[in-house]
Amino acid sequence: MYSYTAERDAIFEYDPWYLVGSDRELRVFVCAGERRGPALIAQFDGMETRDQVAPLVGLSICVDADQLPRLREGEYYWDQLVGLRVVTEEGRYLGTVERLFETGANDVMVVAGERERLIPYVPQTIRAVDLPGQTVTVDWDPDF
Repeated sequence: MYSYTAERDAIFEYDPWYLVGSDRELRVFVCAGERRGPALIAQFDGMETRDQVAPLVGLSICVDADQLPRLREGEYYWDQLVGLRVVTEEGRYLGTVERLFETGANDVMVVAGERERLIPYVPQTIRAVDLPGQTVTVDWDPDF
């Protein structure tokens, strides 16, 4: 499995998990989990064989938001940013945050509008995040 937690194996600190796909959601309890080389392996209560977990391949792992650590001022979880409107400092609408991804150097926002833009999520570019106003203000050339 792949974990988006800062430390990959920190995913095992959360319980229960919700395994979510396009047509289903299943709550599972992790009874064992470990890192094996680059892989993470989990065992769920009541599931003893590979055949029992095979249908779970490809599902996303979600946890209750109240289990997540509190963030400092100015920090946001990615899911808080997805769907927000993105505007330049001059007020020009660029689109909405479709998703974010890591590059190793910094995170990147994928902004879907009249075209897709990849905007680095760094202090020099991200000027303000207004969750109540559903807006991210960026220092970004609209022609780029």
